[in-house]
Amino acid sequence: MIFHSRILTSAVLAILFTACISGCAIFNPHAGSDLPPLLSQDELIRPYVKLGRIQVTRETYGSDYSLTPDIRAWGVAAVRHEAEKMGADAVMLLEVDGRTTVYGVIPSTEYRATGIAIKFK
Repeated sequence: MIFHSRILTSAVLAILFTACISGCAIFNPHAGSDLPPLLSQDELIRPYVKLGRIQVTRETYGSDYSLTPDIRAWGVAAVRHEAEKMGADAVMLLEVDGRTTVYGVIPSTEYRATGIAIKFK
C-alpha cells in the first residue's frame, strides 16, 4: 500500500511540474493572430510608409534536424514578431533562405529571414 501511494505521489508531482514548466508555452497570448500579416505587392492597395527592413538570422552548428522542415515557418514567425515590435501594420517582400558552410568537419548553417515592415497612412 505504501508503494502505491509513493507512485501516485510521484506521478502527481511529475504532472504538476510538467504543467508548470510548459504553462507559458501552452497559454501564449500572442498565438499569431495579432501579428502583422504578410502581404504581396498586389495586395497593397492603400498608401503606406516603410518603417524599415527586418533581418533575422539563426546560425546552427552540426545538423539541425529540428528546424530543417520548417525553415519557412520559422522565418515567417520571426519576421512577423519583429514587425509587431516596430508597430507595423504588415510585412511585405518576405524572403527566407539558408546557406551551409563547413568549418573543418563541422557544418554550419545560417538561416536568414528578411522583410520590410510597413505602416498604412
